[in-house]
Amino acid sequence: MSTPEVYSIAKTPVTCHAFNADRSQVAVSLNDNNVQIYAKQGKEWILSETLSEHDKLITSIDWAPNSNRIVTASQDRNAYVWSLSPDPLTGHLVWKPTLVLLRINRAATFVRWSPNEDKFAVASGARAIAICSFDPENNWWVARQLKKPIRSTVLSVDWHPNNVLLAAGSADMKARVFSAYIKDVDKRPSPTIWGEKLPFNTICGEYSSPAGGWVHAVGFSPSGDVLAFASHDSSISIVYPGGPMVYNIRISSLPYVTLAWTSEDALVAAGHDCQPVVFSGSEQGWGLIGTLDDITASSASKTHGAKTGTVGRLNSAAFNTFRNADTRGHTGGGDTASDTELLTVHQNTITSVRPYAYGGEGIVSRVSTTGVDGKLVIWDVNAVSALTGKMGGLRV
Repeated sequence: MSTPEVYSIAKTPVTCHAFNADRSQVAVSLNDNNVQIYAKQGKEWILSETLSEHDKLITSIDWAPNSNRIVTASQDRNAYVWSLSPDPLTGHLVWKPTLVLLRINRAATFVRWSPNEDKFAVASGARAIAICSFDPENNWWVARQLKKPIRSTVLSVDWHPNNVLLAAGSADMKARVFSAYIKDVDKRPSPTIWGEKLPFNTICGEYSSPAGGWVHAVGFSPSGDVLAFASHDSSISIVYPGGPMVYNIRISSLPYVTLAWTSEDALVAAGHDCQPVVFSGSEQGWGLIGTLDDITASSASKTHGAKTGTVGRLNSAAFNTFRNADTRGHTGGGDTASDTELLTVHQNTITSVRPYAYGGEGIVSRVSTTGVDGKLVIWDVNAVSALTGKMGGLRV
């Protein structure tokens, strides 16, 4: 079974991350108001640049693969588009920010580029989603807002492959599909399973969380014909609008806060349970099939290492006590390894999961995750191990 690549980016939480097109750089928010860009050097990630413009915590980052532009959203109610341009004094390429006029009075919570990279969507706590496009006459990004019928903070968004439809999950316990059609930007969209006439702010679908939980994450399948969303009631819902049919998968573990489709019949979800899990199915039914984190193998290796490892400065009980007091706030006695260290690779909540590498026919072969423990992990989506004792029931 393929071993995941584990990188300790920082000792602080990684709020969000986004890779560039060739995966040689990654932009992360370390739970503050700066964007840290790390470059891959050998087997390590080295800090190469820091982008400072926001006043408060950066909540979301997205890196456009074709235009090589970064968009950031923050609790300071602003968004910036960062582009590489030559410095007039040195001639070196530097990241220059462009302010986006969001016209919101609450924090920006999530941002994603559209597939064509000619606009992006910014979710917010102002019960609105800003659809931003570039105005060449004034040389700035302007926003039109999707508002009705949103009743609370929008927590996540995801674009349909046709560059027009937008899925949104919010704290009013709803997942919705909107039309974000902008006349001067988009070509007239062809009919989809979600609808034919799609003027701006058309509601193409609205779906409730099974037990009334916040909708933390939403995502369209690669074809755009299926919608998945994760709720705070520890459930994953799969929507087939043609039926319409909704499969609700209830799980016995902690809630998921992020998800990513890997193919038309499979997705990876992660969150407070500290491990990425795989769901698979079709219109006939969906279920949880396993985890990408082989807990049994990691448990055996840690146990074996604890029994056979030599006693040294870096493996002593005293050193572990001070290390855990520093990194985890652990001050109690006893076996610190067993008291504070989880069997999972991530030692705290996974904050985001994103596609990392693609195989044949556009199927995702590897995904990346970041978490509150400061780690960046690359997983092979085909290395699925059983998740015994935690299988969620399928309820239609």
